[in-house]
Amino acid sequence: MFNRLCKIIFIRHGATSFSEENRLYDSDDYPPLNELGKEETEKITKWLKQTCPNVDKIYTSSALRSIQSARMIAKNYKQEFEVIEQLQERKSGIWGGLTYGQIQQKYPDLFAQYKKDPTSFVLEGAESRADINKRVGKIIGEIIKDNPYKTIFVITHAGVVQSAISSALRIEPIHQNKIYIPTGSATQISYFNDWASLVYSGYVPL
Repeated sequence: MFNRLCKIIFIRHGATSFSEENRLYDSDDYPPLNELGKEETEKITKWLKQTCPNVDKIYTSSALRSIQSARMIAKNYKQEFEVIEQLQERKSGIWGGLTYGQIQQKYPDLFAQYKKDPTSFVLEGAESRADINKRVGKIIGEIIKDNPYKTIFVITHAGVVQSAISSALRIEPIHQNKIYIPTGSATQISYFNDWASLVYSGYVPL
């Protein structure tokens, strides 16, 4: 029998006006949940309570949209949640607030460099994939260490969940952005001594 160290359910925050437009943004003034985002969070909250009636710890990034989602989830479990800065979305630097189409028009040379080598591409004020993978790997390691044999909720962002899945399945960083993580979705990863198992990814309740 495998000795599971920790079970983490990653929940992406509900939709906002920017997520619906597929804009890159990591600043504190990112829009709050919109009506769709609230509905998505209500659905995932009910589903979580049915499939996982007990949770030992709830963590969230410090972004408003994540805290709003975490507040709804934690209330349903009658628990508190803890804010962790390292669970923030990947920093987008000067591309913040722009869609990929706008980036391609406004920064064609930089966008071409990014497409050529997205793994090591570094933008002013932003994080490369290597950067976010290192950050996410470190904080997940700390969460596992601090919560042995526990069930954990982590309310966070698509980039963080993609990084966690990429590490668990040893997916090359160049491919991790192909992992689709919709708003209001849940992803479960079980962690063992020297390996991890992806149980489900990007699940959205009907």
